[in-house]
Amino acid sequence: MLIAVIAGLIGLSLGVFGVLAFRASERQRQLVDIDFEEPILPTGSAEVLAVVGRAFVVVDAIDGVVRASPAAYAYGLVRGHTVVHRELLDMTAGVRRDGVILEKELELPRGPLGQGTIIVQVRAAMLGEEYIVLLADDRTEITRTEQIRNDFVANVSHELKTPVGAISLLAEALESSADDEEAVRRFTKRMHKESARLAALVQDIIELSRLQGAGLAQQGQPVEMNAVISEAVDRSQLPAESKNIEIVIGGKVDAKVYGDPDLLVTALRNLIDNAIRYSPENTTVGIGARAKDGLISVSVTDQGEGLKAEDQERVFERFYRVDAARSRQTGGTGLGLSIVKHVASNHGGEVTVWSQPGKGSTFTLRLPEMEGQEQQKPALRPGHTGADQRTDAQGVHEQGASA
Repeated sequence: MLIAVIAGLIGLSLGVFGVLAFRASERQRQLVDIDFEEPILPTGSAEVLAVVGRAFVVVDAIDGVVRASPAAYAYGLVRGHTVVHRELLDMTAGVRRDGVILEKELELPRGPLGQGTIIVQVRAAMLGEEYIVLLADDRTEITRTEQIRNDFVANVSHELKTPVGAISLLAEALESSADDEEAVRRFTKRMHKESARLAALVQDIIELSRLQGAGLAQQGQPVEMNAVISEAVDRSQLPAESKNIEIVIGGKVDAKVYGDPDLLVTALRNLIDNAIRYSPENTTVGIGARAKDGLISVSVTDQGEGLKAEDQERVFERFYRVDAARSRQTGGTGLGLSIVKHVASNHGGEVTVWSQPGKGSTFTLRLPEMEGQEQQKPALRPGHTGADQRTDAQGVHEQGASA
C-alpha cells in the first residue's frame, strides 16, 4: 500500500513538472518570436523605396540592416546584414545625432578583393522615428566621363599652343626678314607646315565631336566595304606618292556593314595614313580584306619600326604618341587612332594591333556583317574603284602599321 502511494506521488510530481516545463517553453518561444519579429517600416515607405530608382539601405538604431535593395548588394555597400563602409556609418551617426539630412559623394572600394572602386552620391535621412535610410546613386561612369572630358580639353589646349605659337613666331621672323628672300621662303614654308598641322588637329577634333553625337540607328545605311577601301586608298595617294610608297590591296568582300560610310572611310584612311607616315620610303603598305563568321576584317600592314608591348596597350588613347618628336615632325595629331577606335565602337566592332619591334605593325578593323544583304544596295557612290591598284597582296601580312 505504501509503495502504491509513493508511486502515485512520483507520477503526480512528474505530471506537474511536465506542465510547468511546457508552459515555460511556450513563454520562451513567444519571447523569441517577439525578438525576431519583422521590423515594421513607416506606412508607405516600402512602396516608395521600391520605385525610387536608387540603391537603398535601411538601418535600425544600432546600424543593423533592416532592408536593402539588390543594387546595394551589387555596389558592395552591404554584406549580409552589415553596412560595409565606415563612411556610410559616419553618415548615419550624423543623421541620428543632429536629425538633419546629409548628402555626400564618396569613392568606395567595390569589394574585398582588387583595386576597383565605385563613386556614389549618398543621401542619408531619418525614416520615421526609428530608422535611417541611405539612398545611393552610382556616379562612377559620369564622374570618369567628366574627368576624361576635362583631360581632353587640357590636352587640346596644350596641343593647339604649339602650332599657334610657332605660326606667331614665324610671322614675327618673316616681318623682320622682309628684305631676305631666302629667309622669307624658309619661314613661309615652315608657316605652311604649321598651319597644315593646325588644320589637321582642328579637323580631328571636329571628327571626334561628330562621333560623340553620331546616331547610327537613325543615320546608318548599308555600306559596301570594297567601296570604302577604294575611297580611303584614293584619299591617301598623295602622301604615299611623296614617299614612293606603294599601296597594295589584297582580297575583296561581298558582304556589307550597316553604318556611316563617311565615318568608315575616315577610319580606314587614318589607318592608311598612319602606316604611310611611319613607313620608310620606297616600301609597301598592304591592305587585306576578308569576311568570315559574320565579321568583316580590314587589315592595314606596314614595314615600319613596329611597337613595343607597352605602347600597343596605349596606342589608341587620345594624344598618346610613341615618339612625340617624330609624330610632330611627320604631322601627326595624336588623335587618328582614337578616332578609329570610336568609329569601330560606334559600328559594333573593334580595332586591334599586332606588332613587333623591327617587323612592322598590322592594324585590323573588324565590323559585323549586315543581315539581309541581298536586298540592299551599295551606300557609297561608284567612281572610286581603285582600279589602278594591284589586287595581288601576297605576303602583305608578313610585314607589319606603326602608330
